[in-house]
Amino acid sequence: MNSTFLNDALVYLAAAIVFVPIAKRIGMGSVLGYLIGGIIIGPFFLGFVGGEGKDVMHFAEFGVVLMLFLIGLELEPSHFWRMRHLILGTGTLQIGLTTLLLLALFLILGFSWPAALACGLALSMSSTAIVLQTLREKGLSQTQSGKSSFAVLLFQDISVIPILAALPLLAFSPVQPGSGEHATFLEGLPGWAQTLALLGAVALVIAAGRFFIVPFLRFVARLRLQELFTASALFIVIATASIMTLVGLSPALGTFLAGVVLANSEYRHELESDIAPFKGILLGLFFISVGTSINFNLILGDPLKIMALVCGVIIVKFLVLALTGRLARLSFDQNLLFSVSLAQVGEFAFVLFSFISQLGILSVEWTDTMMGVTALSMTATPLLLLINERVLLPRFGTREKVETTADEIDLHYPVIIAGFGGFGSTVGRFLRANGVQATILDNDSDRVELLRKMGFKVFYGDATRIDILKSAGADQARILVAAIGTPDINADLMQKARNLFPHLTIMARAEHTTEACDLLDRGINDIYRETLDTSVRLGVDALVKLGFRRYSALRSGQNFIRYDEAALCRLAPHRHDESDYIYSVREEIENQEQLLTSDREINPAMNDHAWDSDILRDEFQNRG
Repeated sequence: MNSTFLNDALVYLAAAIVFVPIAKRIGMGSVLGYLIGGIIIGPFFLGFVGGEGKDVMHFAEFGVVLMLFLIGLELEPSHFWRMRHLILGTGTLQIGLTTLLLLALFLILGFSWPAALACGLALSMSSTAIVLQTLREKGLSQTQSGKSSFAVLLFQDISVIPILAALPLLAFSPVQPGSGEHATFLEGLPGWAQTLALLGAVALVIAAGRFFIVPFLRFVARLRLQELFTASALFIVIATASIMTLVGLSPALGTFLAGVVLANSEYRHELESDIAPFKGILLGLFFISVGTSINFNLILGDPLKIMALVCGVIIVKFLVLALTGRLARLSFDQNLLFSVSLAQVGEFAFVLFSFISQLGILSVEWTDTMMGVTALSMTATPLLLLINERVLLPRFGTREKVETTADEIDLHYPVIIAGFGGFGSTVGRFLRANGVQATILDNDSDRVELLRKMGFKVFYGDATRIDILKSAGADQARILVAAIGTPDINADLMQKARNLFPHLTIMARAEHTTEACDLLDRGINDIYRETLDTSVRLGVDALVKLGFRRYSALRSGQNFIRYDEAALCRLAPHRHDESDYIYSVREEIENQEQLLTSDREINPAMNDHAWDSDILRDEFQNRG
C-alpha cells in the first residue's frame, strides 16, 4: 500500500480525534469539527496533506456512497407514499424556484443560458450528509422541520437522476474525460445517446436489485456466516458504485437506487446494521476532505467575488426555503431551522459540476470557482446552525432539546413494553400487580425520569434501534407490547421485531380503526384499539344506569367487542375504496345489531327485564 496514502489517512484520523471533541465540547457539532480539522491540516495552513491527498478524498467519498445506500434502504415505498404530498410539494417548489432565481442571477452575470441553467440546478442541491447528521445529533429528526428537511433532501437525491440525464442535452460537445480519469462509456456519444445510456444504467441497477441481489443475499444468509453477510453487503455497494462510475454516473446515486430497491426486502435491517459502522468513519473523512479541498488561493485571489457568490446563493436558497416552509405551515421557529439547515450547497454539486465541466458547459475557471462556493457554503452551515440555535431560536421560539444517550439495560424479562405512556403504563401496572415483570423502554427522557421517581424501572432508549432491542433481551423474551404513541414509529418497531425476532409475540396498540387496518396489512394480528374497550365500558355503564342488569350489559359488551374485531378483519381489504368501504361498514353494523338481538333472544337471562319501564319512569320523574 502506498506510504503517502497511509500517512494522509493517519493525519486525517488524528485531525478527527483532535478537532471533533473540541467542536462537540463547545456545542458546534461534529460536522464543523471535521471541516475545521480539514482546513487546519490542509495545504493552506499546516500543509500536512496536499494535492496528493486526493486518494484519501476518493476513499472518504465512499462514506457518502454508504450513507446514500442507507437512506435508500430506509425509503420504503409505503413510507414514501405516506409522505408523497410533502416530498413532491416542498421538493418541487424548492428546486424549481431556486433554479429559476439562480438562472436569472447567472444570466445577469453574463453566463450563457445552458451554463446558467446547469449552475442553477447544481447549486439547488443541499447537503444530505451535513443536514441529516446534524439533525440526528441534535435529536431533531422527528420534529416538523426535521421531517420537512428529509422530504426536500429526498426529492433532491431522486432529482439527481433526471438532472444528470438532462445535462448532456445542454452540451455542445461530447463528454471528455478529465486528466488522469478513466474513460467512460459516454465518451464521444451525442447528447441524446448519453441521456439514453444514463437512463439505461438506472434501469439496470433497479433490475439487478430486484432479480439478482435479493436471491444472492438469500443464498448468503443460508450459510449463517455473519462476516460473509457483511462482506456481501459491502460487495453490493462497491459493485453498484463501480457500474455507475463506468457509465459516468455518480456512484452515490447508484447505491441510493440500490438501497431503494432493497428497502422492502427481508434483509433490509441486516444490511443497515452491517454497513452503519463503516459509514460513520468514512463520512467523517469526507467532511475532513472537503475542508482540505477548499482552494484558499482562489478565494484570496478575488475574495469579494467568491464571498458575494457564497452569500448570494445562501440568501436565495434561504428565501426560497422560508417560502416553502411557510406554505408547508411550519411554525416560525421550525421554519427558521428548516431554512437555515438546507441553505448550503450539497455534496452532489461536486458531482454535477464535474460532469458539467466534462460536457464543456462551464469553463475550468468557473468550475473551480463553483467548487469553492460549494465547499465554503458547506463549511458555513454548522456556524449558521449554531447562530440559529444560540441566538435566533431562544429569542423567537422554543429550542428543541438534545436527546440524551440510551441507558444500559441490565434486566431481562419475558415481556418487553415499548412506550410507557398512558396505554403502556396501564399494561405494565396490570402485569406487575399479577406478578409479571416487564422490561420497559421509552424515548421520552422527561417521562422516564418521572416514572423512575414513581418507582418504575424504566430504561431510556429508542426501541426501534436494533441494538437497543437486543440489549433489552428480545432474543429471549416471549412478548413485545408495541405501545409507542406515534403510529409510524410503532409500525417500524413491529416490522423490525418481526424480521429479526420472529419468535416474539407482538401485541400492538392502535389508536383507531384505520391504524388497526394498517397493522393487519403488515401481518400483526394481536391488535388492541385503545378507544374500543373504554367506549364499550362506558356503553355498558350507560345500559346499567338505564335499567339493564349488569350481567346482561357486560355480556352484551363482550359480544360487541368480539363481533367488532371480527368485522375489522373483513373491512380492512375494502378501506382503500371509499364507496365499497362505506357499503361494507353499513352491512357490518346491521350484522352486529342482528347478532346482538339474537343473543338476547337466545339467552333469556340477557333479555329478562332488559328494559324495566318502572325504573325508567321513576328515573325520569326523579329528574323532573
